Amino acid sequence: MRTLALQLSLQLRSRTTPGNVQSRNFCSAKAKDELSIEEEAERKIGWLLKLIFAGTATAVGYQFFPYMGDNIMQQSVSLLQIKDPLFQRIGASRLARFATNDGSRNKIVEMGGAKQLVKMLEAAKDDRTRKEALKALSALAASDAAADALFHAGAISVIRSAPESSEELDIAKYKSSLMKRFEDIKYDPSS
Repeated sequence: MRTLALQLSLQLRSRTTPGNVQSRNFCSAKAKDELSIEEEAERKIGWLLKLIFAGTATAVGYQFFPYMGDNIMQQSVSLLQIKDPLFQRIGASRLARFATNDGSRNKIVEMGGAKQLVKMLEAAKDDRTRKEALKALSALAASDAAADALFHAGAISVIRSAPESSEELDIAKYKSSLMKRFEDIKYDPSS
């Protein structure tokens, strides 16, 4: 504000002085120090406001977009319980992507994902839903503990009874890989 007032007064003086008379600007060192202090304060306040904005955006983003960690896994398992096949496919697809290591597979089993996937496969009425359920079951069965949970949830009989599809060739591939996995870990496929 002071800088604007100083510039305005200089402009007014330059207009009122005759053309050949030089105007003298008497600016003390104190005024320059005050200006530099004000500029430094403005710069610090600007950084403070930027940090407050970044912190607020992070907090809001974490609340509205919880796409990390256990929260999204729990949401994916919850999607399997919805009657709409689209939401079931979305949940199964997410779980298949999350089942990349034994820790995440065991976490999915603990949340009830294995049982829900078996129920989803059993109740599936279309090929795309069956395919996503089998894909997620196949990803889960890579872990011995998860395969054990699938066996106890009755996955073998449900997988066997899932109808074949002429359009979705992946269904047969997932079914055979799951049955081979159960044979490899010595579960009786006839149960």
